[in-house]
Amino acid sequence: MTIARQLAERISALRYEDLPPDAIYWSRIGLLDTIGVTLAGAVEHAPRILEDALELQGGGGSSLILGSTRRVSCLDAALINGTAAHVLDFDNATNTMFGHASATMIPALLAAAEAHQCSGRDLLVAHVAGFEAGARMGHGLNLYHYNKGWHPTSTLGVIAVAAACARLLRLSVDQTETALAISASLAAGIKANFGTMTKSLHSGQCARGGLMAALLARKGYTASPDAFEHDHGFFNVYNGLGNYDAARIVADWGNPYDIVNPGACYKQYPSCASTHAAVDAALMLAREHGPFKPGAFARIESWTYAGRLKHTNRPVPESALDAKFSVQYCVARALLSSKVLLEHFEGEAHLDPAVRELLPRVHATPYTEKFFPGGSHVGAEVKITLTDGREYAARLEKPLGRTAQNPIALEQMKAKFANCALRVLAPNAVTEVLRMAESFENVNAVREFTTLLESA
Repeated sequence: MTIARQLAERISALRYEDLPPDAIYWSRIGLLDTIGVTLAGAVEHAPRILEDALELQGGGGSSLILGSTRRVSCLDAALINGTAAHVLDFDNATNTMFGHASATMIPALLAAAEAHQCSGRDLLVAHVAGFEAGARMGHGLNLYHYNKGWHPTSTLGVIAVAAACARLLRLSVDQTETALAISASLAAGIKANFGTMTKSLHSGQCARGGLMAALLARKGYTASPDAFEHDHGFFNVYNGLGNYDAARIVADWGNPYDIVNPGACYKQYPSCASTHAAVDAALMLAREHGPFKPGAFARIESWTYAGRLKHTNRPVPESALDAKFSVQYCVARALLSSKVLLEHFEGEAHLDPAVRELLPRVHATPYTEKFFPGGSHVGAEVKITLTDGREYAARLEKPLGRTAQNPIALEQMKAKFANCALRVLAPNAVTEVLRMAESFENVNAVREFTTLLESA
């Protein structure tokens, strides 16, 4: 039996009644967090340029471009909203897929749910299904896939989106198998484009691609059932012979559900997740020994995982987007400002004279086994040497929110949502969205919910 078939059987069999309460809870949190960062991202250049380039004619489509009053086709909405969801790099990530699953799935699910009259319960279950499918792919393909240079948000995310949309639309096992096979041919995205608008396009394109795969399969489109394990299939083309474990992809489905354990990685800071442990360490130092001015430092050293440093070692970021991927900038900003906020990655913030003065003294290197034995890839240590000779260091195994077992407090997650959403929504709409999201499984029609997400 093919990998696509085995996954399809599991996806199609998933029922709300069979899910543990924690899976529904974390599905709701993923929904709320993704909507918040999408609304904040809706005013950014990348999704606006994309919408303009599409030259969409007229209106009256089924699905909302979040943070606007415009409705377009579900595929166009998935593309635009998926790009907006990831443009700030403030969305959740996964610990197994090594990408940003909810930012790809939620825009596609909202768009499809509006177009096909689905309920809140349908959407939550579909999100769990897609999250699990993406995670299973991660178990079989990572870390090789990630370290090779692929951006799993898009290359594995499109498979997760196809799985989620297949479950949302209640596709048969045969149709779901085909949707997954189609999605294998729509996978794309390289880490070379990190720090540019194209990274967020990865999220948008796979939101659209995964939804399109499900819609095509629903209409009778065909694809090769062995699209993953074929000699010229996804596994061999993307990872290469001997660099994957197909058996792990279908083993232990839902035992436990990945959305519960380890769960998603939720962000406190609007920068690449690979910078967060170092930011946390720097903030510990700032709180305990600050406030600091640029002239206080003789040297700053930051140690993070080598695989993450490959895309975050950017000593002099050249744009606001580039700064999100500069561990040097993020550490310097944390030490000087004692916080890291959205506005630190907007406009000309990366050119702040105080930060630019400090950057040459920030040295980022990969940590070794002596720092974090056992192959940890999410920890960090930051050491500061002051001009008067004093030295201080802080280290942590993982940043807050990295797993569901080390969560950011619910009230803090709600505050993050409100801070993001208030950029485009009226306060009363924000309050109502929060209320409905807390019991989203009771929403009869997603369209009733999305009307709250129109701009004020």
